[in-house]
Amino acid sequence: MKSKISLMCTALVASLTLAGCGNLDPNGLLSAGSDMAKAANLSDADIVQLSDAACKQSDKESKVASAGSKYSKRLAKVMRGFGKMTLNGQRIKYKAYLTQDVNAWAMGNGCVRVYSGLMDMMNDDELRGVLGHEMGHVALGHTKKAMQLAYATSAARQAASAAGNSMVSALSSSELGDLTEKFINAQFSQSQESDADDYSFDLLTQKKMNRKGLVTAFQKLAELDGGKSSMFSSHPSSPDRAARMQARLDANK
Repeated sequence: MKSKISLMCTALVASLTLAGCGNLDPNGLLSAGSDMAKAANLSDADIVQLSDAACKQSDKESKVASAGSKYSKRLAKVMRGFGKMTLNGQRIKYKAYLTQDVNAWAMGNGCVRVYSGLMDMMNDDELRGVLGHEMGHVALGHTKKAMQLAYATSAARQAASAAGNSMVSALSSSELGDLTEKFINAQFSQSQESDADDYSFDLLTQKKMNRKGLVTAFQKLAELDGGKSSMFSSHPSSPDRAARMQARLDANK
């Protein structure tokens, strides 16, 4: 319950900050509050539906690698190591984006996206470590909370900026793009990041894949920007996370 209240308060503060208080319609605030409450109670089915729409919007706004490109072929090879696993019962649907950005993410509908900038930087074992981490956020429920917050903030922003206009029941294309951006840029807590690291380590162990890649992936991210990569939350730092994974590796030899 406490997390749901925190979620709604965060969204409400965002709406007031962006729009100011003077022009807000009380009915609009009630509507915004209703949408925030709805966001805090989004079911798994709702998350899948929102994630389907958000992932399609992201694909529409991005340059997706063709099926015959070297990135798509390599990603297919990398993903084969995970076998026929699902994410919360959803089939994994992966694609590569052609961009120099270093990033990867996964959504609650099984949507996994990997940027070519990351693929250029990592070897196959490192990519599997990173992907295991991102899928861990889904499996552990972190992405559900991130989507709830993204949805609540987007709904609050729309209600506040309307200043008297009624809210639409469905997200427009621009609102969906805003929601998708918020989700992709979401920052996870220290405990969530550590839990996702452990999930990846355990998954790589289960699938009999090279776990050292998880260590060296963090080391490369540390070299990229002094240990504070924008790809993962800066707390804990990439060097600390690499050291923790190395300690687990040493303990499990």
